[in-house]
Amino acid sequence: MRIGNIEIKNPIALGPMAGVTDWAFRTICAELGANLTVTEMVSSRALVYQDKKSAALLRKNEGSVCGAQIFGNDPEIMAQGAQLALDISGCDFIDINMGCPMPKIANSGDGCGLMRTPELAGEIVAAVVKAVNVPVTVKCRLGWDKGSINVLDFTKRMEDNGAAMVTVHGRTRSMLYCGVADWDTITKVKQQLSVPIIANGDIVSGEAAVKCLKRTGADGIMIGRASFGDPWVFADAKAALAGETAPVRPPLNKRVDVAVRQFELARDDKGEHIACLEARKHFAWYLRGVAYSNYYKEQISSIKTMEDVYRIAEGIRRDLK
Repeated sequence: MRIGNIEIKNPIALGPMAGVTDWAFRTICAELGANLTVTEMVSSRALVYQDKKSAALLRKNEGSVCGAQIFGNDPEIMAQGAQLALDISGCDFIDINMGCPMPKIANSGDGCGLMRTPELAGEIVAAVVKAVNVPVTVKCRLGWDKGSINVLDFTKRMEDNGAAMVTVHGRTRSMLYCGVADWDTITKVKQQLSVPIIANGDIVSGEAAVKCLKRTGADGIMIGRASFGDPWVFADAKAALAGETAPVRPPLNKRVDVAVRQFELARDDKGEHIACLEARKHFAWYLRGVAYSNYYKEQISSIKTMEDVYRIAEGIRRDLK
């Protein structure tokens, strides 16, 4: 698959998710088979106003083709924000978020709110394409709600305005992350566009990745929430798409080692305090489905220092097998 002049082998993507896909987690996922990654979404307006916290989210990870994702609803500000995001990150492409369903984003006309104003969305893509010298991609949904599914017209407009790739989440904004993703509509998107299409939604395993590609004819797949605490899902998908036997998930002690390494990378990136606060949710995700882990999940919920991380990790290795 090619995004503009960028070739991507095994297009298995980690979906951009605010508060989750930071540099540390993207680094881990890239090592395990996510060949396409995207930063957490960053406000174009915040970049233009030189917000340091926003700029810090744009660190490019190694080991994958990496895009910087921005959001906003003003073509001029988005163009400036794209230039700044590229200068700050050195990323391989710019991704425009037109799929975030969260009320504070979508109800302001950003994210999936742009699907209600397709002409403006097209102007934004055209402005960003003109402003940067790397490919520009778009991530969207099926539409605002069941009564206004406009993804076919919308994605055609994105292509016509210069988008080099489109990722479609097979749900509407009103569905959030509930219900079943509509892969059949993604099939229709693929049939009408000439640029690559990435399918997103309900891809939770290697088996699901194979089914999705067969159903949709998409050029690649994107895995989102299924990766929480389970970056090995990318190795599973990579093997399944290659027709190989899925690798066995590592034993718990090895999974804990990976979790600890993720938190160490986060500490190096954003400092111990923030890394440890964010480790609380990530570490709990790594223990999903692990029998008798509630005792340690309670301790995880109050992690404050890396010493807490190391102590809890040692206890899990010792007591839970």
